[in-house]
Amino acid sequence: MSLRLSLKPQVSLINTEFSYWGGGRGKNYHIELVFVDGHSWLGRIRRSNVTSPPAELRDYILRSEVSTLRFLSATSIPVPEVLEYNFCENNPVGVGYILMERLPGNSLRWSLATPEQRKKVTTQLSNINMGLKTHPFAMTGSMYDPGIHDVGPFAPELLWFQDESARSLFLHKGKEYFTAYIQLILDLIYRQKLYADRAVDAFLVHHFLLKIAPKACSLSHTDDEKFYLKHADEKGEQILVDNEFNITGIIDWEWAHTDSKSGAFNSPIVLLPVADFYACENSIGEDEEFFAKCFEANGHPHLAMIVRNGRIIHKFRFCCGYDLSDWKVFLGLFGGLLAAIGGTEDFDWVTWRVEALVRYQEDHQLHQVTEKYNEN
Repeated sequence: MSLRLSLKPQVSLINTEFSYWGGGRGKNYHIELVFVDGHSWLGRIRRSNVTSPPAELRDYILRSEVSTLRFLSATSIPVPEVLEYNFCENNPVGVGYILMERLPGNSLRWSLATPEQRKKVTTQLSNINMGLKTHPFAMTGSMYDPGIHDVGPFAPELLWFQDESARSLFLHKGKEYFTAYIQLILDLIYRQKLYADRAVDAFLVHHFLLKIAPKACSLSHTDDEKFYLKHADEKGEQILVDNEFNITGIIDWEWAHTDSKSGAFNSPIVLLPVADFYACENSIGEDEEFFAKCFEANGHPHLAMIVRNGRIIHKFRFCCGYDLSDWKVFLGLFGGLLAAIGGTEDFDWVTWRVEALVRYQEDHQLHQVTEKYNEN
């Protein structure tokens, strides 16, 4: 496609730090096209700098977002309409882009919402989730072709662009996604590509996560061998609301992917009681409980069960690839995961670490890592 405008717009660059397009901050430029009749569109362009992934992956992420939006536009999910797009940088604009409608509303600020406003938004989120449930897929992955309602390789960047060998994750399409992801992290730690400041600690943690992945990444008694579209950034910024807290749109679907039922319909991050979540507490919060009740009220008790029993999944997924620079916060998260899967609530890192070194001593990669960093 080429960019053809029937009306001459006034063009203004929206600062990406303050645009209502909250997710993926720093990853995209957003250009507002304002027409003389008052209508406005948004041009979305992937940034290109030294930290950007290769062009192949940038193009795939752009295609995936267009494909997802085109699919969702035929459902009840409120998303911006894609007006034009071009994945090839060899076009009159000079970069790949998406041109879409600018939805009304502002990014949700959850911390400033009253209890009643939160309930109103949560009720609408449960309805959106129930809408997504009516469109199952046969496998995990991300949408990749605007004309095909099917999924292919995962679109999230993750670690793919850090190392050539990581391309196997980008191409991975099966249920074993988290196993492949964690194994990739272990390999990159081994080759001194990740976690240089805490290599042994990071290796032990991810070795443990690899062992519990089959049990921890899903609720087998609720999953149904089908997969459901999930937004990849659920902190609340992707939700647009009007002054009455009616949801006017869900935006920023660039890393969306299909997930198991227990992953797709677990509490969105915006509903988590953050302080308790990072402090070894595994009970769900008031907002999550209301979310579960919304599912029950609409005849979906199995989705309510996922919410009420989803803390292990949350903590497991948060721990995978976690930034260990804030070590104290991570220990609270990791200790909570151990408690949730049946370990002691009196978690002590030093004791756990010593035991893990013994437990995994036959692992040749761990042996090499400890030698490289002069540990025993």
